Amino acid sequence: MEPIISLEQVSKHYQNFTLGPLDLSLPAGYIMGLIGENGAGKSTAIRLMLDLARPDSGSIRLLGKENRSLGPLDREEIGVVLDETCFPEHLTVRQLEAVLASAYRLWQPEAFQGYLDRFQLPREKRIREFSRGMKRKLVIAAALSHQARLLILDEATSGLDPVVRDEILDLLYDFTRDERCSILISSHILSDLEKLCDYIACLHRGKLIFCEEKDALLERFGLVRCSAAQLEALPADAVAAVRQTSYAAEALVELSKLPPCLQAERCDIETIMVMLLRGGKRI
Repeated sequence: MEPIISLEQVSKHYQNFTLGPLDLSLPAGYIMGLIGENGAGKSTAIRLMLDLARPDSGSIRLLGKENRSLGPLDREEIGVVLDETCFPEHLTVRQLEAVLASAYRLWQPEAFQGYLDRFQLPREKRIREFSRGMKRKLVIAAALSHQARLLILDEATSGLDPVVRDEILDLLYDFTRDERCSILISSHILSDLEKLCDYIACLHRGKLIFCEEKDALLERFGLVRCSAAQLEALPADAVAAVRQTSYAAEALVELSKLPPCLQAERCDIETIMVMLLRGGKRI
C-alpha cells in the first residue's frame, strides 16, 4: 500500500536556511512525530506538504497523489491544526459551525457536536472568550469533523496544561484506530510524542537526522555515564554522541555494538535527540 505521506528528495532554499534534501514516508494507520529544535525546519516541511510553499526540488505525495494536484474533496480528507487559531474570533461556536458546514462538502455535524460535548465547549460563547486550551480543542474538533484520513498538526499541544494535552492525545489515538487514518504531528513536548507515536523523525538545521520506528529507536540507543578514562575505553563504533565535563561524561551508545560486559541505561526520545543534536560526536 502506498504511504499516506511521501517526500522524495524535497528541498527548499531560503536566504539563510535550506531544508533537505528530505526523504520521509508515513504508512496509513500510523502516527509520526516530527521533532527538532526551533528553526530546524519542521514548520517549513509542513508548509511544503500543505502546498503553502513550493519546494525547489523533489516530490511530495499525500493520500497517494501529488500534493499540488489534490482536488477540493481530496483536501477535505486532510485535517490541519496549526499553532495559532485561524477561526474568526467574533463568532460563537454555533455560528462557526454554520460557516464550516457550508465550506466542507463532507462536513459531519453529528461528529462535531460529539466533540463539543466531549470537550465541554459552549455553543453560544464567542471564540475570543475561550482559553487557549478551549481554542485548541475547537480547532481539533473541526479538523476531525470533515471525514479526514490524514491529520497534520503543527505544535497542536503547545502551551496547554497536562490535563488538556492528555485529553487531546487520547482523541488523536482514537482517530488512528481506523487503520486508514494517519497523523503527522510536530511538537516540542517529546514525552507526548513518546506516548502517542509509532514513528519519530528528527530534523536538525534542515537535515533529517533520523526517521525510525519509535520502539526500534528506543531499543537501539542507551546511555552510559562514566569517567573520562572509562569513556576512552568504550568501543569507538558504539558511541553515537558524547557530553563531557571536567568530572564525568555521558555517552549515547548503540546497544547492539556494546560488549555484554558493559551496561547502559535505557533512555527516552528526548535524551536521544538532545545527545545527537548537542553532544559532540565521537571521532
